[in-house]
Amino acid sequence: MNHSNTVDGRVSARGLPTPEMSPGAAEFDFWIEAGRTEKHYWRDLWRFRELFFVLAWRDIAVRYKQTVAGAAWAIVQPLLSMIIMTVIFGKVAGLPSVGTAPYAVMVFAAILPWQFFSNALSSASQSLVGNANLISKVYFPRMIVPTSSVVVSFIDFLVCGVILLVLMASYRFWPTWHMLLLPLLVIWAILAALGPGLIITALMVRYRDFRFLVPFIVQFGLYVSPVAYSSQIVREKFGDTWFLVYSLNPMVGVIDGFRWAILGGSADLFMPGIALSLLLTIVLFVGSIMHFRKTERAFADVI
Repeated sequence: MNHSNTVDGRVSARGLPTPEMSPGAAEFDFWIEAGRTEKHYWRDLWRFRELFFVLAWRDIAVRYKQTVAGAAWAIVQPLLSMIIMTVIFGKVAGLPSVGTAPYAVMVFAAILPWQFFSNALSSASQSLVGNANLISKVYFPRMIVPTSSVVVSFIDFLVCGVILLVLMASYRFWPTWHMLLLPLLVIWAILAALGPGLIITALMVRYRDFRFLVPFIVQFGLYVSPVAYSSQIVREKFGDTWFLVYSLNPMVGVIDGFRWAILGGSADLFMPGIALSLLLTIVLFVGSIMHFRKTERAFADVI
C-alpha cells in the first residue's frame, strides 16, 4: 500500500503530507518535487555538507585505520620516489637541477603536487562505484561523493608538505615569499584532479572497463610531466613552440607553479605555458561538471 501523499506534484522525503496538508509536517524542510533537483542543485550541495564531511571522515578512517603502516605509507612512498629519481636522473643521467636548488628538493617539490593529483584522480574516479549502495537508495547531489574522496589525498599532501620542509631545512635551502601563493596552487591542483576524475567516475558507472584506464593515465602522466626533471630542459631542447604543446598537460603548469613557489628565485616561469595549462584546467573542470550533471540522474538506475 502506498502511504505517500502528494500536493501539486510534491511529495515529502519521508512520505508525510506537505505543510499545506498538515501543519504538523512543517518541521520537514526537504521535499521531493518535480524539477527540484535542477533548480536547487547547488543549494542542495550546501545543505548536504554534513554528508560531505561524513564521507570524507569515513575515507580517512579506512585509509589510516585499516592499514599496517598507517600514515607512515604517506611518508615512505614519496621519500622512496624522491631517492630513486635523484639517483637515476640526478646522479646517473646527470640532469641539472633548477637554479641553485638541490636536486632532491627540486624533485620533492614536484612529487608533492603529483602525488596529490594521482591519488585524488584514483580516489575520485572510483568513488561512485565504491558507494553504489548509498547512491541507489538515497537522494543527494552525487557530486559530493567524488569531491569528498579528494580529502584523503589532501591529508597525504599535508604530511608530504611537512617532510618537504624538513628536507629543505637539512639542505639549508629556505623558502621565500613565493610560498604565500602556494594555497592558490593547491586549488589549481584540486581542479586539475577533479576535472578528469569527474568524467572518469561518471563513465565508470556504465563502463567498468574505465577502472583500467586510471593506472595507465597515472603511469603515463608521470613520464610526460616534469617530476623527475626540470621542464626547462624540455623548453631548451625543443623550443618555446613545442613547449606550449607540452603545456597542454595541465600538470606541467601545476608542477612548475609549485617549484616556483617552493624554490623561490631558483625557478623561472614561462608564463605562456602557465596560462595555457591553467586555461585547459579550467575548461576541463567546467566541462567535467557539465558532463557529470548530464549523466548524474541515471546513476541510481545503472549502478
